[in-house]
Amino acid sequence: MNELAILSKAMIAERKDILLSILGGFIAGAAGVALFSASGYLISQTVFMPPLYTLIVLTALVKLLGLLRAASRYGERLYSHRATFSMLSRLRTGFFARLIPLTPGILNKNRSGDLLARIVGDVESLQNYFLRVAYPPVIVITVFLATMVFSASYSFWMACLFITGMLLTALVVPGIVLLGQRSIHGRVRKQRALLSTEVTEVLYGFRDLKVYGQLPQREQQLQAASAALTAEQQRAAGHLLRGQAMHTFVTFFISWGVLTLGAYLIMEGALAGVFLAMLVMASQTVFEEAAAMATLPAYKQDSEHAAKRLTETVMPAGDLPVQPGRTLAAGDAVSVELSGVTFQYIDEWRPALTEVSLQLPAGSRTAVVGPSGSGKSTLIDLLLKLRTPVSGDILLNGVSVQELDETGIWEASNVVLQQSHFFRGTVRDNLLLNGEEQSDEVLLEALAKAQLQDVALTDVVFEKGENLSDGEKQRLALARVMLRKGRLWLLDEPTSSLDYVTEERVLTHLYEQSAGDTLLLICHRLTGLEGMDRIIVMEQGRVIETGSYAELMEQKGYLYRMKQIELQMIGEL
Repeated sequence: MNELAILSKAMIAERKDILLSILGGFIAGAAGVALFSASGYLISQTVFMPPLYTLIVLTALVKLLGLLRAASRYGERLYSHRATFSMLSRLRTGFFARLIPLTPGILNKNRSGDLLARIVGDVESLQNYFLRVAYPPVIVITVFLATMVFSASYSFWMACLFITGMLLTALVVPGIVLLGQRSIHGRVRKQRALLSTEVTEVLYGFRDLKVYGQLPQREQQLQAASAALTAEQQRAAGHLLRGQAMHTFVTFFISWGVLTLGAYLIMEGALAGVFLAMLVMASQTVFEEAAAMATLPAYKQDSEHAAKRLTETVMPAGDLPVQPGRTLAAGDAVSVELSGVTFQYIDEWRPALTEVSLQLPAGSRTAVVGPSGSGKSTLIDLLLKLRTPVSGDILLNGVSVQELDETGIWEASNVVLQQSHFFRGTVRDNLLLNGEEQSDEVLLEALAKAQLQDVALTDVVFEKGENLSDGEKQRLALARVMLRKGRLWLLDEPTSSLDYVTEERVLTHLYEQSAGDTLLLICHRLTGLEGMDRIIVMEQGRVIETGSYAELMEQKGYLYRMKQIELQMIGEL
């Protein structure tokens, strides 16, 4: 797929503003050439002492052309930039629309700093495609053609000289710039992405780097990456300046050529001397419109490289599939069924889940236990449609999740993951993530149920909850989920950082609120599982035991051994 196809589609969507900007640009360019040509002709005419009305008409024409040029240039800027920002908005929203279904798997393939550079830098770079790549050739060709027709009415050879100048500025100079640009193609952008990656990791891991004494080494890496980026930027800027210098040289070369050729034609009697200044001024003005051609190859390759990186990120296997239209019915408890589900992470040597088949009736309470790495958390990712199984099927209320819109699944689910994210703001801000208005009394009641009765709604929460302990983070996440109205509870180690007393109080309120709902609890602690309708024991991605607490204890299998180890450890404490 052509990386710039998405840009072409965005341009087609903004064709009205684009056509208006091209029209305004042509009028502004032609009016500029006419303005300076008329000025040169006016200066020449004053030598011959023309009638006063001639000077009045020429002066009025110059003023009108000046006003026309200013007005059309304003319109050209207005419509071209409006089209550019509208296309940028379409590209940004389109990119995010393709990116969201790929999370969280996309984070396993791309470092967060590099992904951030693509989301911000690469998307922003595409704004130059229309203004710096697609737009200038159209204006240059149209204005040059109009100028050549104008000059040909005075001298055929002048028109040929203008054609030579157009070929040099529109083809030769950009071609030379393009040849040199290939050697530094993409290096600035790659170096910028590398620096963003290093900065992001240092910020995220600052505390650990400081504790382990590795901060000076990472600072040196940052300085080296910054110096490399600066060197690449200087090299690229120098290359662009050389292209602009060549364009300026061609402009003066053609202007001197017009002056020389005009003098010769005057001597031969083929051109009236009063028109020489007019043609010289026209030649100097028309090349102003071609100045953007000198930097066009750089912006073109920059846009292509940015579009390629974005395409590689969000469309590794083609276009985004059509989104399913069915919605999970709201208001009823959700039944869950897994049939022969197998899932394997990319580049992993073994599956995370292998032929897992489960049935969770609506309104039931189920606990999933097992050692770390047994695939428990992957179950929740699959149920939330954050990942897609390699084989098998998952049914919610008898409907495959592949047919369900993920937004409806999320709205029907009350989820607490192992790592909950908290945004910088207040406790109230982090409780009201779902956008629903809640009174302070309701919020305080949820905090009390989560054993955070001493926390005020106006207390500040740092980014990622850095000022909260792990236990406070878990309780704040539980308070947040208690404010939701979903009928499917998916809880992944929600109380692992709490002491036994606090854990019991929190779970008591949680069970009371989820009465009649479908609840799936993933845990390592085995206390309090007696009240579960069903317990599922997993190991190495497979279900090895299933049944009620009493049944599994009686079997004296894996869960029984785990329970004995836990009791032994508690007794030693």
